[in-house]
Amino acid sequence: MDSEQFRAAAREMTDYIINYLENIRDRRVLPEVEPGYLRPLLPSHAPDSGESWTDVMADIERVIMPGVTHWHSPQFHAYFPTANSYPSLLADMLCGAIGCIGFTWISSPACTELEVVMMDWLGQLLGLPKEFLAASGGTGGGVIQGTASEATLVAMLSARSRITKTLEETRPDYDPAIVTKLVCYSSDQAHSSVERASLLAGVKMHKVLSDDSYSLRGPALRRAIQEDKQKGLIPFFVVGTIGATPACSFDNLREIGEVAQEFELWHHVDAAYAGSALVCEEYRYLMDGVELAESFNFNPHKWLLVNFDCSAMWIKNAHDVVDAFNVDPLYLRHDRQGQQPDYRHWQIPLGRRFRSLKLWFVMRLYGRQGLQDHIRKQIALAHEFEALVSEDSRFEIFFPVTLGLVCFRLKNESNDVNDSLLKSINAGGVIHMVPSKAKDTYFLRFAVCSRFTEHADIAKAWQEVKKATEIILTKH
Repeated sequence: MDSEQFRAAAREMTDYIINYLENIRDRRVLPEVEPGYLRPLLPSHAPDSGESWTDVMADIERVIMPGVTHWHSPQFHAYFPTANSYPSLLADMLCGAIGCIGFTWISSPACTELEVVMMDWLGQLLGLPKEFLAASGGTGGGVIQGTASEATLVAMLSARSRITKTLEETRPDYDPAIVTKLVCYSSDQAHSSVERASLLAGVKMHKVLSDDSYSLRGPALRRAIQEDKQKGLIPFFVVGTIGATPACSFDNLREIGEVAQEFELWHHVDAAYAGSALVCEEYRYLMDGVELAESFNFNPHKWLLVNFDCSAMWIKNAHDVVDAFNVDPLYLRHDRQGQQPDYRHWQIPLGRRFRSLKLWFVMRLYGRQGLQDHIRKQIALAHEFEALVSEDSRFEIFFPVTLGLVCFRLKNESNDVNDSLLKSINAGGVIHMVPSKAKDTYFLRFAVCSRFTEHADIAKAWQEVKKATEIILTKH
């Protein structure tokens, strides 16, 4: 493919993308294929000679689209959102064209320096304490990780490195095997990635029972720490969550932070979904106490119109992360080390894409007000669905609606009946949702996900719920 062929193909692909997104309502949100559907549609080996772009383009609809779950459909209400916007798509195009691997400043100075500035811009938009920002002139700063799972693992490994160094310096009888006594904490509502991080870090995990509002509170955390210390364990790390995955509940960050400081634990805040709402001043009360945390993370690629992957992480003392991950072979050194971050020391992989272009394009083209309008509109749509549920006496709202997630269930019906309802809704193929459980109670999660979602889509979704409800209640 030469440059002119690329120009023509790019135009064709641009038109295809626009038509796909603008007409995505016309597609069934969940595919009907069976596992293994794709292999018979392709040859058993790669072609010996190059094929034409026309043939490749034709196979997108024949091979790929039948097996795509349309996450950006206004009828997609599962999990949490994954963001999508035209400015972000353009940035990904440029990122692919530049094709740098920005592991050090010298490997592409613009890649590093734009990320430093964009993480400051973004932190300011959220109202984060200045100690987290590189512009403060202190030890803080931001970095783009691939996912919130990576950010949690990076924070946990950094905390593990810090505590083991402290123990080595202060305990005459220090034994490297002491790492087996390290224990981290989270709410029982925290994302499964926290437990997974503990497995990868080789430390013990203590899930602390949340209160009646599914919130991790300081007294419960303090009791758990004291119990573990009595067993000879060494507490070192705690995750506080705002916008937990099961029901979008909120831990008490201030209480957690105070306990973390009391026992010298690293406090990491996971705001993967809810963090985007902090661009709106009226939701910043949700992060009260964040100034007590040592690291903070959220995913612009969930709800802030930046395509995957872009997970924003800030650390108050970047030296803790660099010390944990610093491996410095001669071939990666350069004469300007220390003047700007070498982000290879801030993450698990070595290589990294020019992801800050997406933040730059989106923040410039939408502006603060545009991002706020997007968040507020989606929250308003969630409250529309909440009102429809509340008006039907057969249903109950399981958990108060704060952001863009509505948790509901059939009132006075068993978990099995509610599970049957969800399966019936999804089998219809018009909308797609997933369930969750909190303290053994099963409920349905309705998330406003697509930036294309409008009032009519909320009404349509509710009609699908009601139609399936009639069928299920008749059977039961």
